[in-house]
Amino acid sequence: MGDEYKEALLEKKHKYHHEGCPGCKVEQMKQLRRGYPYLELSFVWIIVLSTSLPISSLYPFLYYMIEDFGVAKTEKDIGFYAGFIACSFMLGRALTSVFWGIVADRYGRKPIILLGTISIAIFNALFGLSLNFWMAIGTRFLLGSFNCLLGTMKAYASEIFRDEYQATAMSAVSTAWGIGLIIGPALGGFLAQPADKYPNVFSKDSIFGRFRYALPCFTISAFALFVTVLCCFIPETLHNHKQDNTSHDDSYEILESAPRESTGKNEKASKGSLLKNWPLMSSIIVYCVLCLHDTAYSEIFALWANSPRKYGGLSYSTNDVGTVLAISGLGLFSFQVFVYPFAERLLGPVRVTRFAGALMIPIQMSYPFIANLSGLSLSLLLNCASILINVLSVSAITGLLILQNKAVDQSQRGAANGIAMTAMSLFKTVGPAGAGILFSWSERRLNATFLPGSHMVFFFLNVIVVVGVALTFKPFLTTVRR
Repeated sequence: MGDEYKEALLEKKHKYHHEGCPGCKVEQMKQLRRGYPYLELSFVWIIVLSTSLPISSLYPFLYYMIEDFGVAKTEKDIGFYAGFIACSFMLGRALTSVFWGIVADRYGRKPIILLGTISIAIFNALFGLSLNFWMAIGTRFLLGSFNCLLGTMKAYASEIFRDEYQATAMSAVSTAWGIGLIIGPALGGFLAQPADKYPNVFSKDSIFGRFRYALPCFTISAFALFVTVLCCFIPETLHNHKQDNTSHDDSYEILESAPRESTGKNEKASKGSLLKNWPLMSSIIVYCVLCLHDTAYSEIFALWANSPRKYGGLSYSTNDVGTVLAISGLGLFSFQVFVYPFAERLLGPVRVTRFAGALMIPIQMSYPFIANLSGLSLSLLLNCASILINVLSVSAITGLLILQNKAVDQSQRGAANGIAMTAMSLFKTVGPAGAGILFSWSERRLNATFLPGSHMVFFFLNVIVVVGVALTFKPFLTTVRR
């Protein structure tokens, strides 16, 4: 009976297959393919990695870059200026994400992906050549404005994989994104100021001696060029015709709708106005809150680790920060590849988000106390805490990516992810600027009675997490099951 069902369904799909439609070719490929989709997973992973690397690669050296620009009057003001450079990227992305999503829905995913990887290669290299504070802000703003990859790749990943691999697809997106946000700073930490660290390789008179932060930016740009070449070989997933085949045959509609468990109301919402689609909008809001925490944490961790011991920091060098983040990236990769898909099937995306958020709170509370340690105990506890926070943060966000793509049809998926990217970018614009200002303020209240120094910074991070977890409960968050 099951084989007859599959054959009937496949026969109907072939009947309404449109010759020359790239989306139909992908649907046929998905029906005929057997086995684990290693190739598609690799493409998705490497493309998302290329777009996430430049976002946070500047954090380990941003403290020193601001110092070199000479705009900060005192050491305590560095965090204030650092926040504006960090948030300029997110502001640019917030202004253009919906536009790129609409373009992806109209002209296809592949052209937008190619545009995104090329823009990373150009504008990230220019950022590495920044001569002053305003040039750094301008190049980061342009990098964000043309950073159209993440929303498009979320739509692409949901379309290139079969239904049983949807959790794997979204896990690949969030894992590559999270690892990029960790490996990026690791590269920034190891490769910044190369003439000072590796004088036998890079002389003071070389381009990397004059532009002390160009090497990590050039490295990421070279990787983006390599990814651009690979993207020429990926298939397009967007259909170039109206997907109205279900209206021609009632039996086909019955076959397609039989496994679905969503309500008629939610089905209509998924095809109407995206802003009125509450399952989509509620998941986007929770996603934005948790992304605000993620970006604020990334900047605060780097600033806190770089800041002197007398201000409650660790006095870490860029290499030290890079080492911690590289170890965290390895832990995150292992967890998301081998554990997350099983956890998502066992608990569901919403419960995973709740548990991950709840576990982050006590770990973040421990950071100011970890700063009082030294030697092996400091390294051990700091690395464990960093791994856990990154694993839990990415796991919480992954579940929300799954909910967003389930809430809409393919014809609206690019625009839906564009809305998510715009909203998330607005939150992330506030995140670095707010984190920089908050961190600078915390260093001025080391002797306060209530939450002195870095205690205040990590307290605010926990408040954001609590809000995010609270919003995952009904009646706020509603879901559509497809």
